Amino acid sequence: MAVGPTTRRRQLGADLRRLREAAGLTLEEAGARVGISKATLSRYETKEGTVKWPAVDALCREYGASDQERSALVELAKGARIQGWWRSLADPIPESMNLMLTLEDEVVREDHYACMYIPGLLQTRTYAEAVHRASEVQCPEREIQHMVDIRMKRQELLDREDAPHIWCVIDEAAIRRLVGGREVMREQLDYLLTQAQRPHITVQVLPFERGAHAAAVGSFAVLRGQTRELDVVYVDLIGGGLFMEKPQELDRYKLAFEYLSAQALDFESSAELIDQISREP
Repeated sequence: MAVGPTTRRRQLGADLRRLREAAGLTLEEAGARVGISKATLSRYETKEGTVKWPAVDALCREYGASDQERSALVELAKGARIQGWWRSLADPIPESMNLMLTLEDEVVREDHYACMYIPGLLQTRTYAEAVHRASEVQCPEREIQHMVDIRMKRQELLDREDAPHIWCVIDEAAIRRLVGGREVMREQLDYLLTQAQRPHITVQVLPFERGAHAAAVGSFAVLRGQTRELDVVYVDLIGGGLFMEKPQELDRYKLAFEYLSAQALDFESSAELIDQISREP
């Protein structure tokens, strides 16, 4: 897969912290040696904001990193400044979506639990329009179409040669909720079945009959990078979303997804239920 700016930035932060701790230096001690503040070095390590590659080079020398490792981290620092396609859009996008696009452009796998709507990566345009009109009631039509355009563009990652694996556990409520009318919903379910046949897309349905489950709090997605340090959880909230990356938070949601997948119907039975519901009058 292509390595994007967010992956580079987050990997850089993790590596800088690892090298500093291996050298036995505190943030204050390490920063003083290269002429940057404790706060700045902390920001470098917590993967926030931009970094200056000369500072990274100097830090690596103080930490005793090999020439090969130092060169690799300097390249990470330079590459972290590259921006994605969505940065050039004429209209602004919400910050939460900006971060989602950045992260999603670089994942190797996404695990989605959807309790309200079909996951955005698997939505048809007409279904997505209906969802946005319902949730953004005060937005003018132009803004709604802008958001839908971004969602459709976002789906292009599914057609990449190195496309991530998308695993969706969808609550039966999302399959049965009539969004946009009967024809829109039938088209959406047929499209979902078609997408589920692709080798890198897995769809399971969590039926009502399975009762209580591990994600009563709502929809979420686990975005998985090339290493565990790059994983992030996204939780849907009204007006945006919440991103979490603390180890205990990641473990909790990853475990919840495993339970949900175990409770859900198998792939064949899920497809049969989706097909059955799409044919209902």
